[in-house]
Amino acid sequence: MSEHRRETRQRVFLKGRIVFNNGSSSFDCLVRDMSSSGARLVMSDAATLPEAFDLYIPQKDRTYRATLRWRREDGIGVIFEDPARAPAPSALDPAASEASVTMLLRRVSELETENAALRRLLASMAQGDSASAA
Repeated sequence: MSEHRRETRQRVFLKGRIVFNNGSSSFDCLVRDMSSSGARLVMSDAATLPEAFDLYIPQKDRTYRATLRWRREDGIGVIFEDPARAPAPSALDPAASEASVTMLLRRVSELETENAALRRLLASMAQGDSASAA
């Protein structure tokens, strides 16, 4: 296979999370090859991905803005947005930033509610198990 990249990718084995739809959709993936300009990701379902998304790598505690370059049955190739071309935080629209914060706060509230419901369910299941064991 001919090499079309400007820089060589390093072989890695990192857990990743692909996030899109304003954070409401995500997939787990494995980052297998990576450079400062892109990566090869292995995942179970590459067919439903959008052309651009965020790639979060917990081990690096970093999120990359990624654009799809190629798609195969076993994975995808992405290029990372050049951080130098990204708008500076001060250049962002304040209204858009406020809307993002509001959306994030709403999502945190939804997740806290879901977490509480799951804790109640687990507690009731644990009580049911202890009652049946007695």
